[in-house]
Parts: sequence; structure tokens; C-alpha cells
Amino acid sequence: MKIRTRYAPSPTGKMHVGNLRSALYEFLIAKHDGGDFMLRIEDTDQERFVEGATEIIYRTMAKTGLVHDEGPDKDGGYGPYVQSERMKTGIYMKYAKELIEKKEAYYCFCDKERLEALKSEVKDGEVITKYDKHCLSLSPEEIEKNLNEGKPFVIRQNIPEEGTTTFHDELYGDITVDNAELDDMILIKSDGYPTYNFANVIDDHTMNITHVVRGNEYLSSSPKYVRLYDAFGWSVPTYIHLPLITDENHKKLSKRSGHASFEDLEDQGFLTEAIINYVALLGWSPEDNNEIFSLDELIEKFDYRRISKSPAVFDIVKLRWMNGEYIKAMDDDKFFAMAEKYIDEAIKGKNLDKKKLSAMVKTRIEVFPDIPELIDFFAELPEYDTAMYEHKKMKTTKESSLALLKEILPVLEACNDYSNDNLYKLLVDFATAHEYKNGYVLWPVRTATSGKQMTPAGATEIMELLGKEESISRIKKGIELLEK
Repeated sequence: MKIRTRYAPSPTGKMHVGNLRSALYEFLIAKHDGGDFMLRIEDTDQERFVEGATEIIYRTMAKTGLVHDEGPDKDGGYGPYVQSERMKTGIYMKYAKELIEKKEAYYCFCDKERLEALKSEVKDGEVITKYDKHCLSLSPEEIEKNLNEGKPFVIRQNIPEEGTTTFHDELYGDITVDNAELDDMILIKSDGYPTYNFANVIDDHTMNITHVVRGNEYLSSSPKYVRLYDAFGWSVPTYIHLPLITDENHKKLSKRSGHASFEDLEDQGFLTEAIINYVALLGWSPEDNNEIFSLDELIEKFDYRRISKSPAVFDIVKLRWMNGEYIKAMDDDKFFAMAEKYIDEAIKGKNLDKKKLSAMVKTRIEVFPDIPELIDFFAELPEYDTAMYEHKKMKTTKESSLALLKEILPVLEACNDYSNDNLYKLLVDFATAHEYKNGYVLWPVRTATSGKQMTPAGATEIMELLGKEESISRIKKGIELLEK
């Protein structure tokens, strides 16, 4: 049978990292074996619906390369692909009534007051936490009377109170639960809409879905799904329940973390390719030790049997490293096109060679927003502590740096060729002539011209970009500060 998977998000806001991982794994499972990947919009929970969220889903999938073969915009013969539109066809009520006829479901007319009171009841020393099947005993006449009077109702699944239910998950194996632990879940709500759980089962079957990938928080609901499949006489799809994604403190990844959604990560300057690569590794590992994969390579390598059951930790430091690797491998022109706005932000209109600045920072950043802080000293010399002139390895002190800058100043004032190569030769020759180590000369000059402990380039590269006038001005400033 041809593999068919689906990504079935609810339009409730930004795309959470966990949802993105589910979409990615569904896509990879289908494409690895030449199957079909479907997009289905599950909008039956009207209270949580967020305007514009459907557009976010489309935009994110387009950016990440998770191209669906079927969906609301690509009819593959299994539409509609939006649950609210499917509901208009009567499909969910039709199947719910079929279950009623089979005694696998029943009408429930209990009002909110009774259901709330039920929660406070104690039976055999235990607080009742599930529905008590009160309406299961209603006669056909009572049911018909209630329906004719327009009495509000829901339709509940009828789970046996005895026996067990067993289902199979590809990662967790066979799982058996006592039926007494299962609640008679609602299939059709009082507003006529199907519940998420019921619509999922109906849609997955009628759309010929073969593999269902979702978070392991749905493991507890799976026995109810399996009982529905069995009640209809349908084949149960292959279940793959994914491990939880946690933050660095092993808490569930939440919006407060600042990087819980694809949009959050984009806003922080992460590349789409790096995000997808990293998300693929949140619970899955390849056979080799490689960690950098293009989407095509992931399609080739992905084997869902290598997904771990252990929680996956979202390590922002690891993602930053990975993003930096993607930046280093990027074409120079593409990098400049993406970096230019950050360079402009840093240099504040100064007439500097932006292409050289771009080349200077490319291998030294992990995300694009790192750029301004790295090169903002080119726009204006920051206030700095003269303690930076002291460097044990270079054997420089404030006193030696002051003497060195005074010595080198007339040499630099006499120089008119401020190209990097010429300046470097000039300073190295000066060091050799005075029997200084190169660092003894270069460290004070770099400190004076940048005012920073760490810079993306050496002294002569900095002076080349600053030009003669600004370089001399900053060295004089350094002398002035050291003299104080």
C-alpha cells in the first residue's frame, strides 16, 4: 500500500516547534518511500481559532520546503481538506449515527449542572472523574422525545467497563489499558461539531492515511481511537508517537522560552534550512555521526524507527552553532544580501566598504543579529577601559602600550597607503626593527582603533576600513586615555 501521511494543524496561532517537527516527520516518512503528504486544516475548535493562522501554516510550509501533494489548494480526490467544510457534508454525524446503531455510541442529554455535580461525587471511596453512562440507559422513546423537543445533546463513545484494549505504536510497542480507565469521550459536541479526536479518526480513514505521527501526549487517547476503528471494522493506521520537546531545564517548551515557534526563531535571525535541520534531530538520529543535512538528504536518510522515546531537549546553543555552520557555507553574495541591513544598522550611515565588512563577519557570527554588536565600533569609537591594553600573552601593559603607540604614531602618520597588506607589512617591519614580537605591536593598535576586547578582524584590517584620518584620530585618543 502506498504510504500516505498528513499534517493536520489547527489554525490557533504561530507554528510551534513541536508542530513543525510533526509536519517534518510526516513529510519525510512519505517522501522517503515515494508516498503522498497531505495538508488538512482542523478548524473544528472554533473557540481557539485565530484569524490569519491558516495563512501562517501555508507560509511556514512553503518556506520550509514541506510541499504537500494534497490539501485545500491541491485537490487529490479526498477533499474537502478543511474540517469545517467537511462537516457541511454531514460526514461526521453520519458516522456517529452508524456507531449509535451499532451500540458503540449513544446520545447524552446531561446538562452542565449534572456534569459538574458528577465531578464531586465519590464512589467506592474514589472521586468520579469520568462520565457515569447515565444516558446509555435511556429508552428509544425517551431519546426520540428529547430529540423532537430540541433538547441539547452530545454523542458519546460507548466504552466497555470490563476487559482491555491493546494498540501498537512503532516506538512504544504494544500497549494495553483497562477499559475501566477509559472515559466515554464525546464524539459530536452540542454545537454539532465533531471533537478533535473523532474527526481525526474519520478523516484519517476516509483519506486513506497509513501513518499517523503525533506527540506522545496522545498515547492516552489512542485506545479510544483504536476502539473506534474496530467498531467500524477499519484497519488501524501505523502509529508513531513522538517524544516531548523540553527546554534546557527539562520543562515543556513554552512560549515563554522565546523560541517555541518557527516565527520566533525566524525573528531571531535563524535560517530556515538550519531550523529544519535542527528540528529533524529533536528525537531522531541518523546511523552516522553527521549532523548537517539538507532537506533532500533528510528524505534519503530518515528512518522513523530511529526516533527516540526519550524527551528531546531544545538546546538554543546547539541551534546557534548549527546556524553558524550554514552561514559559513553560504554563497558570499547571498550572505551580503541578507547581512546588509544589519551592517547598515551598525555603521549608521558612515561611508565604509560594506562588502569588506560582510566578509569580515561571515565566519564570526551564528545569527545575523550578531552583526551590529560585532562591528558597531566602526561607526563610533566606544568608551573603553584602558585595562584592555594589558595582555599577558602579548606581554603588554598600559605603560608599554602607551610607549608603543607614541612610537608608532609618526610612522602611521607618514604612511599614505592604508591598504591592509601595506599596513601589516609596515607594522611587522616596525616590530622586527625594534625586536618586538608582532603581537606586542598589533595588540595596542587594535585596541586603540576598535575600543573593544574582541573584534572580527585584526588591527590592519580595521585601519584599512577606517582610513588614515580616523585611524590616527583613534590612536591619539588611545594615547590620551593612557596618559590619564
